[in-house]
Amino acid sequence: MLPKLSHQQTLEPVYLSFLVALEDGLFSGDVDTRYSARLAQATDNSVYQFLPQAVIYPKTAQDVQIALKLADSAEFSKVVFSARGGGTGTNGQALTHGIVIDMSRYMNQVLEVNAEQGWVRVQAGVIKDALNDVLRPHGYFFSPDLSTSNRATLGGMVNTDASGAGSLVYGKTSDHVLGLTSILFDGSELSTRPMSQAELNDIESVTDNVLGQQLLTNIAQMCKDNRDQIEQRFPKLNRFLTGYDLKNVWDDKLENFDLSRILAGSEGTLAVVTEAKLNITRLPTCRMMVNIKYDSFESALRHAPDLVKANATVVETVDSKVLNLAKQDIIWHSVSPYITDVPGKEIDGLNIVEFAGEQAEVEAKVALLETMLTSQIANNQTGLLGFQATSDRGSINTIYGMRKKAVGLLGATKGSRKPLPFAEDTAVPPEKLADFIIEFRALLDSHQLHYGMFGHVDAGVLHVRPALDMCDVEDEKLLRVISDQVADLTLKYGGLMWGEHGKGVRGEYGPAVFGEYLYSLLEDVKGLFDPNNKLNPGKLVAPKASGPMLYNVDSVKRGSFDRQIPVQTRQAFPDVMNCNGNGLCFNYSAYSPMCPSFKVTGDRVQSPKGRAGLMREWLRLLEGEGIDVNELARAKPLGWLQRTQNTLKIDKEYDYSHEVMESLKGCLACKACSSQCPVKVDVPKFRAQFFDIYYQRYLRPAKDYLVAGIEESLPLMAAAPKLVNAVSQNKLSQWVIKKSIGYVDAPALSVPTLKQRLEGHASRGYDLAALQQIPQSERQDYVLVVQDPFNSFYEAGTVLHFIQLIGKLGLKPVLLPFKPNGKPTHIKGFLDKFARTAKNSADFLNEVAKLNMPMVGVDPALVLCYRDEYKEVLGAARGDFHVQLANEWLLKVIENKVAVTKPAEVSQFTWFSHCTESTAKPNTANEWQAIFAHFGAKLNTVNLGCCGMAGTYGHEAENYERSKALYTMSWEETLNKLPPSQVLISGYSCRSQVKRFSGFKPKHPIEALLTLL
Repeated sequence: MLPKLSHQQTLEPVYLSFLVALEDGLFSGDVDTRYSARLAQATDNSVYQFLPQAVIYPKTAQDVQIALKLADSAEFSKVVFSARGGGTGTNGQALTHGIVIDMSRYMNQVLEVNAEQGWVRVQAGVIKDALNDVLRPHGYFFSPDLSTSNRATLGGMVNTDASGAGSLVYGKTSDHVLGLTSILFDGSELSTRPMSQAELNDIESVTDNVLGQQLLTNIAQMCKDNRDQIEQRFPKLNRFLTGYDLKNVWDDKLENFDLSRILAGSEGTLAVVTEAKLNITRLPTCRMMVNIKYDSFESALRHAPDLVKANATVVETVDSKVLNLAKQDIIWHSVSPYITDVPGKEIDGLNIVEFAGEQAEVEAKVALLETMLTSQIANNQTGLLGFQATSDRGSINTIYGMRKKAVGLLGATKGSRKPLPFAEDTAVPPEKLADFIIEFRALLDSHQLHYGMFGHVDAGVLHVRPALDMCDVEDEKLLRVISDQVADLTLKYGGLMWGEHGKGVRGEYGPAVFGEYLYSLLEDVKGLFDPNNKLNPGKLVAPKASGPMLYNVDSVKRGSFDRQIPVQTRQAFPDVMNCNGNGLCFNYSAYSPMCPSFKVTGDRVQSPKGRAGLMREWLRLLEGEGIDVNELARAKPLGWLQRTQNTLKIDKEYDYSHEVMESLKGCLACKACSSQCPVKVDVPKFRAQFFDIYYQRYLRPAKDYLVAGIEESLPLMAAAPKLVNAVSQNKLSQWVIKKSIGYVDAPALSVPTLKQRLEGHASRGYDLAALQQIPQSERQDYVLVVQDPFNSFYEAGTVLHFIQLIGKLGLKPVLLPFKPNGKPTHIKGFLDKFARTAKNSADFLNEVAKLNMPMVGVDPALVLCYRDEYKEVLGAARGDFHVQLANEWLLKVIENKVAVTKPAEVSQFTWFSHCTESTAKPNTANEWQAIFAHFGAKLNTVNLGCCGMAGTYGHEAENYERSKALYTMSWEETLNKLPPSQVLISGYSCRSQVKRFSGFKPKHPIEALLTLL
């Protein structure tokens, strides 16, 4: 039986006292000490896991000042901080055992855009792609291009001096910093910008911050006095990230000094950056991309210098490992037309080359490149197999989308060993890259490791991820061995181990890179900025005499916790264990389906990554209690009395299971994560598993039983629909239902019912025996309509329209008897009941499938349940029946039919996708467009996030405000621009949401098609 998991990492007394004092003061932000919130911030995109004491979310720069000033008192001398943005670091840069200062929740505003002068002023928590959304109408963009640009913050980019694709042209973040506003360790504010020697000489007129005055004058003099040693030691690399940029703090003529260069790349170890003034770049008028295919990855690497000489803006490379993983991902359907197969050849390497600028210049460069490539292919040179060019911006962005997803895709590798980030951003001179990689590969091959490679060959940066299992102690030791060997190898080639993703715990390699003398200067810089070592201590360097570094490559890893979970348990919860922290679920865009609960709350606990982390800890704690979760899943619930007593104590006795429940309850079960996530983390799947176990100990809410029993009760209610509606739809009943059950806006039953609408219709009157009597020669003329509970009983007209459409197409519709699908029970975690329902339905549909007549369903979510959840729960017992979506079936029907001639005035519609449908079957929009075009109409499609209904989620009173907020966030504005008659929505729950908040009932696409015939 599920125990009460009372274990919680309690706060250290000094931190508890500090947080109490902080909340009692003028701090206006949020203070979060929940174990779940701390766990969500304990990991990033690295292999490390450091549990913080708390997370604070400042609303203003003054909040940061208040926190740091309070911590500067003797009483709180042991309190330390780490600023955090998007949590995309691959080396534990922002992880801490102290307090996390999360800038992303509130300090995320674009403060000022000056298009005339070409700059923008932003808060540290602004997401990079969100900034570009603001800049685009002005004709500008912020050019450093990260693979994590849809969740990485500008503060994080400054702190790691981030770059990315096209850095030879666009440079690093530090190249675009015009000024920074930062909070120093004592709570004082410092503004930094380029300054002349004259200003330094009169520093008191520049700033009245005494500490700031000392920093500006001392560091300026230090870097000037040691200029020769700095120039000699710093490699001449585009991607030479130092942490503290002693070289570029002065310009070449030693006339202008900019302390921002020291802060950019300092990973929050010197100050907390709250605001940045940034240089912005004009959008190119023309972009063209050439995708070049090779017979090997080495061929792609060796050919890269020729591409750089072609004056390309971007030269990116991808190996066969990443390409093959992309082919298994949702993204491949979008990019495959631009990376077509070469007959008889295997593509084992790909270079992505982009030219951007004025149209004539770009076209000329592409023409020269194509001439060169054609000649090289003809002469069988450089391992070239072929190339494809495109100037379509949507296509270019899609291909970059695949490249940006490479990091996450590598996490989808089969087996317990997964490609991991720890030596993944090496930088060497580009002309040495191919030889370096050959030796790098030999190094990894000597350890019998698999690995994936991709990166920025134009800058000599390659991302290499060896596959290791951090639950294996020997593999953890091997990580150290490989790290040391790679660090040595990069130095041999005149490069370094951290060329893009910062140092983090790899700061231990600093002395070897900088030498004793310059490393001593770095320690001096840290000592001047942060003498008490309170800001992200243990990273990069420490002040002199402060003791050994807190963190290194051997620091505690997530695997040390995960290995405490038995292998059989890990295998039972693969989605929980496979989350690699990539954080794509933090995508900022309201128009992305991933992840609605995080978008509407801004709480990382309410995200797939957060939920997977909480579940891993839950499994670990169960094992610590000696509980086998697999046996627990098979156990019987406690008696009603005991569950009642436990439930009454929920608010009085701590149980970590409640924090997991709170996180999982917020999930909409939209299943976007199961396809959008690069490693296919399926939260609704393990959510159902958790619910099933949790409610063995605690009482279920009444609304769960209402939802789980809906499919059995609907046929009974449909016997007297008017009476049921009269009882349930009046204001008093709705108030009682809301207060007693927690359910709102329950839909009315269809009147007349589907049965009444089809009285005497040829589609009714068939049972399985009757269908079996139809001669084989006639069966191709029949179409079997599979019912779902929502359309059949709440929107019977939709089913009727589909039956009529089938008839209009010259075929014979047959309405199959209603069989419960079971999805509502799965959503609520009634897994035993779901398994029984699925088995019963599958047995029936397998018998029907023997008739060789197409089976078609109207609602996407229910149809897709047959393919996904049924397969999961039944395995081989599911059989091989196939229920088609309406669009899948219609595509086959129109293949052999003559297209309808377009009328003089072509009908136009706009299709809105159900989130489960658009993520599980991303080509659905194209299919509906082809169908409507066949019937002489134009169908527009829009990319939106979740509407906020998601099955029954939006009907639960506790979710109402979030449901409404999600609808407002992405659907409402788009719908308000369209005539209701043009709006088509295939998902029943989405149509219900539109009716609820926009006041009209949209059509299903099949209803629109019916009007066209």
